Amino acid sequence: MANTPQAKKRIRRNDRRATINATRVSRLRTFIKKVEAALEAGDKQAATAALAAVQPELARGVAKGVVHKNTAARKFSRLTKRVGALA
Repeated sequence: MANTPQAKKRIRRNDRRATINATRVSRLRTFIKKVEAALEAGDKQAATAALAAVQPELARGVAKGVVHKNTAARKFSRLTKRVGALA
């Protein structure tokens, strides 16, 4: 249990940050799901448009520290590969 004022403040801050970070990760997942849904439907035009929207979102996630740089690069690379394979 936190006893010092600093530790109590840290707990409050961590709770606020966790909420914000969860929102950001959820937003990323939503954008990725839009690309995957377009891929499932076989709609290359929609998949390409959704992929263009995912890239800045992933970059923002990296900048905000919710996703590791290599994780974002891997996800974007794999999505790009799948969209490119759609013919």
